[in-house]
Amino acid sequence: MKLPDQKSFIFSVILAVVGFVVVKFVFGSLALDPALLFGAGLLIGGIVIAAISSEGAEEVEVKTKTLYVGNLPYRANEGVVRALFEEQGKVFNVRLLKDKNTGKRRGFGFVEMAQADADNAITKLNDSEFQQRTLKVREAKQKQDEDANSIRPELDQSA
Repeated sequence: MKLPDQKSFIFSVILAVVGFVVVKFVFGSLALDPALLFGAGLLIGGIVIAAISSEGAEEVEVKTKTLYVGNLPYRANEGVVRALFEEQGKVFNVRLLKDKNTGKRRGFGFVEMAQADADNAITKLNDSEFQQRTLKVREAKQKQDEDANSIRPELDQSA
């Protein structure tokens, strides 16, 4: 079961209070207990939250593909690369790698795109000219999990 985030909780409380006020005025002629009215407000709020969250869940599930982008100009930044790839489709993330010692860009990076748009981006942008450099664009290989292949020594805590 997924716990609601703080925004959903606050929204639920606001809806409960609004529901209380609506039920209070609709059934104002009846002498109902305020706790019962508040419960009715919570019920209305819960129904609205369930309807809203079910609509939002459909939009979230977008399959992505990570692309390797090589031979980038060293002066290119994430914003420029994002703009280039957004011409081909939805871009979720851009990471350009930097040298640990110097902090300068290494000339390659990764772009995470919607899977439906990624193949089109590879076709259009691979071997294309970008800031006087010929880009190399292909699907990124999955990073090898070094921890799964190596044995970790256990530390002796008794000392």
